[in-house]
Amino acid sequence: MTRPILARNPQVLYFLLALAVFTLGVTLLSEAYGVAFLSTSFVKTLGKTLCLCLVALAMDLIWGYAGILSLGHMAFFAIGGYMVGMWLMYARTEEIVIAAMANEALPATAEEIRNGIATQIFGVVGGSELPAIWFFAHSLPIQLFLALAVPGVLALVFGWLAFRSRVTGVYLSILTQAMTLALALYLFQNDSGLRGNNGLSGLQNIPGLTDVSQDRLSVWFFWASALALAAVFVLLSWVVAGKFGSVIRAIRDDEQRVRFLGYSVEGYKLFVFTLTAIIAAIAGALYYPQAGIINPAELAPIASIYLAVWVAIGGRGRLYGAVIGAAFVSLLSSWFTGGRAPSIDLGIYTINWVDWWLVLLGVAFVLVTLYAPKGIGGLFDLATHVRSPDRKGAPLGPDDGSLMEKEAQE
Repeated sequence: MTRPILARNPQVLYFLLALAVFTLGVTLLSEAYGVAFLSTSFVKTLGKTLCLCLVALAMDLIWGYAGILSLGHMAFFAIGGYMVGMWLMYARTEEIVIAAMANEALPATAEEIRNGIATQIFGVVGGSELPAIWFFAHSLPIQLFLALAVPGVLALVFGWLAFRSRVTGVYLSILTQAMTLALALYLFQNDSGLRGNNGLSGLQNIPGLTDVSQDRLSVWFFWASALALAAVFVLLSWVVAGKFGSVIRAIRDDEQRVRFLGYSVEGYKLFVFTLTAIIAAIAGALYYPQAGIINPAELAPIASIYLAVWVAIGGRGRLYGAVIGAAFVSLLSSWFTGGRAPSIDLGIYTINWVDWWLVLLGVAFVLVTLYAPKGIGGLFDLATHVRSPDRKGAPLGPDDGSLMEKEAQE
């Protein structure tokens, strides 16, 4: 009889307890439901951080467990945000247009309202008609479905084409990065149907909830982000703890041997690629209503590189490591780039952390890669006495540059 996931993997319970305590603490310290110690903007920052932890889980599954370094998963993250953002902007603009036309002598027709919405949304790019891709923007259920379906189908098609051709390693990473860059360049165009460089704005104004204050909305989205993170963590813990997890780890370590054993390597890769794309889209759908705006810059390849850095620093191949890395680096980034870190005056030169943060992050990534390949998560392994499997000093992967077991334990 198979034991429950919590019995087989106690770290899941520890993670859920820590997340519950954190969520309760933020709620009690918020302006809406607590002592107002945390500002509404900071609660939104924490909610967005949980969304970044969610997409980091997806990255850890595909890279840390399956060995596929995707540099395009933030594209799926942004697409999920765009799909939800379309409904948010359309429905909110519809409320404004209807209110503005309420004082006219004759009631506005549906066509007039629709034209007014189109002008309000696309006037900034010289348009006055709704593009075809906005056909379902009035329907929240359909847009939520598309927020999962569009990234899922894109990942399915891209992954099928790449994996059936047996593209692997750095070549696959370059392809995913090229896909992301091509999509970003297309969305920068005004005729893309998504307002080009202007993007979608005002997403923090939830239609039908205009009477609800932002401090309460921020906590509600924080709760939703925490719940999604908990659910996905449990799901992925269950996935990697079973036979499926063993197979994808085997594919990561020696793909050819797994193929010779009769497993459909391409099928496993495609499933992981599509699943993680959908998870990234869920994270984006929760992130951008808290951010309030989305534009094509969110799809820039550098964002997916940052994602890989978070997972590497946290410790890939450990789901909790991905969460720790994303939370630690993203919050630290907000502190440094937000001007909160004090500048250091050296007399002949002043270190301004807004300018030097990326350098510091790059150095940290290199140091972790060279001297602490287990990342921050490795500290928890030491505390819980978790050891690497005994491979008699053999390489931990098929590549010539793979770490030896004794090196990974240092």
